[in-house]
Amino acid sequence: MLSAIREEVDVPEGVELKLSGKAIEVSGPKGKLARKFDVPGIGLRMEGKKILIEISSPRRKLRAALGMVRARLVNMFKGVTAGFTYKLRVVYSHFPITVKIEGKRALIQNFLGERAPRVAKIIGDVKVEVKGEEIIVQGIDRDEVGQTAFNIEQATFIRHRDPRVFQDGCYIVEKA
Repeated sequence: MLSAIREEVDVPEGVELKLSGKAIEVSGPKGKLARKFDVPGIGLRMEGKKILIEISSPRRKLRAALGMVRARLVNMFKGVTAGFTYKLRVVYSHFPITVKIEGKRALIQNFLGERAPRVAKIIGDVKVEVKGEEIIVQGIDRDEVGQTAFNIEQATFIRHRDPRVFQDGCYIVEKA
């Protein structure tokens, strides 16, 4: 039986990394991200241009946490080098929907003929752009970009009507 498991994550070119304890700060051409991996049983250390993630025992929860830390690190590297983009499409057949961005809120107006606009919260440093029938959500933190896109999609959730007839709303169509 194994006593300790370790995984290596390569730091890509053009990315700077600072590791202090379990806190990691990643900076690249698109910006900076910082995250603290305060997971018991997991150790982080640098060796050259690699990060070593170690767990003390092969228990299932620790292996899952190791995979989570590895995936988060890879997403941080992708975010500061390339960024993340989600595209949503505005679909309507009954009333023409208009989407406006005001500060940290997306206002969805005239949804199903409602007088009050539906509001979706924009999380963190995410840029939201409306181009006709398309909404583009961009940023360097995958969690913030995904949560903002989901908030816009969820704001147009239809209740108390037949979903086969009323398919109006804003839907995520592409993740890049």
